[in-house]
Amino acid sequence: MKLRDRLHISAQRQRQLTRAMELSLVGILFIGLDRGNVGIVVNAAIALAVTFLPAMLERDYDIPMDAGLTLWITTAVFLHAVGTLGPYSNDTFWWWDHLTHALSSSLVAAIGYATTRSLDAHTEDIYFPPRFTFVFILMFVVAFGVIWEVIEFGVGGLAALLGSSKILTQYGLEDTMLDLMFDIVGGVLVAVWGTAYLSDVVGALTDRLDGRKRRAD
Repeated sequence: MKLRDRLHISAQRQRQLTRAMELSLVGILFIGLDRGNVGIVVNAAIALAVTFLPAMLERDYDIPMDAGLTLWITTAVFLHAVGTLGPYSNDTFWWWDHLTHALSSSLVAAIGYATTRSLDAHTEDIYFPPRFTFVFILMFVVAFGVIWEVIEFGVGGLAALLGSSKILTQYGLEDTMLDLMFDIVGGVLVAVWGTAYLSDVVGALTDRLDGRKRRAD
């Protein structure tokens, strides 16, 4: 079953939601410019750029990106950009950072899952048992999460040193541990349900690898 069908929302409505979030990101970008806030501008601009990736992957690399996958990607980056407007630093929305980390890590896990499964299907020299794949995805997500936290710490420290606004913010060791925990949550979701909703992407990547091998031979 495709992800767009599992969401119980029509593909057209999913595309409409995606377009609405893209337009909202443009609005967030202008809000950042109006406030003179570099952090909002940079995060909104990067998020907006990411929303064009599904179309590019489908057009240039023949990787199927249905409406559900596109909505998943757009929602993750949109909520992160919204967080820079205030929810990240507002105690009322203490859960916002955890939500965005879980969503973002699920995308990272999806990349790791699709890559390992396509390599496994492409060649007999590589074999990933299901249990190993599960563990690998979690390790992949945690490793990426640690790198991200280091980047947050470095960017935050550099901003403080230069006296400029922070593009990324870290709120202490406890917050970092919670971020990594929710990263794992996102990884577990993909490790458990990736087979059901990423099979088309895995198949396209495998076909592309097979095509390259045939041309090389």
